[in-house]
Amino acid sequence: MLNLSRNLDFYKKIKLKDTFETRVYLMFVHFAVILIIFRKKKVNFPQIDYDSLFYCIENNLRELGIGDVGVNKRMKDLNKVFYDILLKINLDRENFKLNKDLIFKYFQSIDKINDDKYQFLHDYINKFYHFCFDISPENMIKDALNFKS
Repeated sequence: MLNLSRNLDFYKKIKLKDTFETRVYLMFVHFAVILIIFRKKKVNFPQIDYDSLFYCIENNLRELGIGDVGVNKRMKDLNKVFYDILLKINLDRENFKLNKDLIFKYFQSIDKINDDKYQFLHDYINKFYHFCFDISPENMIKDALNFKS
């Protein structure tokens, strides 16, 4: 997920701020897409992969010098953000429509639906969703890294 969040187009075309939070939010969007596909295909997502993502984020917070209490609070907040994204992203294979309010909330450099930045992110997530939907669930996380916008 981290490799996908490092796509330079997010920072050059959309002008997202290159911060820890932005990368985490982008990872959450990608991860939410994958989880939604697993649910639509009626396949259980491996708990170990879910745990690994949050374990890596926790370790990165610690590497940033945040103490135990701060890490726990940030992880609790990030968990809420993830579930907010997961529950509100609204992906449909046939009639794709991205939840604009969700995008405006987490990516402040995108503030208008008629904006090229919003359209780029909308198209990117749509392509990522369709790309991943065509991948076997057993290989989805590994093969998702081959996605090129």
